[in-house]
Amino acid sequence: MSDIIANRLLPKHFNLIRAVVDLGQLSLAANSLALTQPAASRMLSEIEHIVGSPLFSRTPKGMEPTAVGRALALRAQNLLMEIREAAREVEAIKRGLSGTVRIGAVTGGAVGYVVPAIDVLKAEAETADIHVDVAPSGPLIADLMAGHLDFVLGRIPAGIDARQFNIQASLSEEVDLLVHQRHPLANAEHLTFADLVHFPWAMQAPGAPVRQAVEEAFLEQGAPIPVNIVNTTSLLVMIGMLASSNAIAPMSREVSDLLCRQTTGAGLCQLDIRAPISVAPYHLISMGGKRMSPIALRLRDLLLAEFENRKRLGN
Repeated sequence: MSDIIANRLLPKHFNLIRAVVDLGQLSLAANSLALTQPAASRMLSEIEHIVGSPLFSRTPKGMEPTAVGRALALRAQNLLMEIREAAREVEAIKRGLSGTVRIGAVTGGAVGYVVPAIDVLKAEAETADIHVDVAPSGPLIADLMAGHLDFVLGRIPAGIDARQFNIQASLSEEVDLLVHQRHPLANAEHLTFADLVHFPWAMQAPGAPVRQAVEEAFLEQGAPIPVNIVNTTSLLVMIGMLASSNAIAPMSREVSDLLCRQTTGAGLCQLDIRAPISVAPYHLISMGGKRMSPIALRLRDLLLAEFENRKRLGN
């Protein structure tokens, strides 16, 4: 008997049961489901015939569910929720808003562009499986070429043939110099690079774009390059050194704003330097001839839209 009920009860039946329980009157339930009252009455009779038991008793106050009606109404609520979730999941798949996407980004790109794009994508598709690797461009491009990433925000290293890639956008990167708020220079104005030489530094290894930009800034102002340097790609190590010493750390503007303006408790601030520090632009890079999944294409388009929006606003 249970198999017969399970095979013959349909979602429309559960919709009607739930509506009658919620609204208390068959006429109101019919109206909410865009049915005529006679059609709703026939459907209710059909359900009771399938179940073999009355689902509601009619009272002066309306229709009260029987024990069987209450049981089915409870199941209806869960069942209809599952059906709606299934429909949303199917629609997400059809629209390319489900599945897995793996991307890589340099730190500034991850904070400035990837995070806002992911926020939008997750609002559209909560179940999207997103993986983000944050690393220097060299390892990111290697992973892209090995097929481990769908695309990256980064730079093409020297010695790599750029013709094998699709290269989109040109994302500028400005560098701030961060210190702890108790640093001797924290409140100083219009600092020159000669003022910074004798302090300890935490920054990426020689050859890294941010490191090159900082060294070039020293040379352009005729100041010697600092010698007291800890080389690290770890943002946490840099923050730890800033908190525990008088170290200076160069960071992309996006990361700097996040640590100094958008969060509290870090105790970090940006040095006021006379000359800006600019890094060579990075790009959105994917492999030429490789077809990306719909979810990867959607995240790529959101990143490009974020870039165009910031470009339009002059940021």
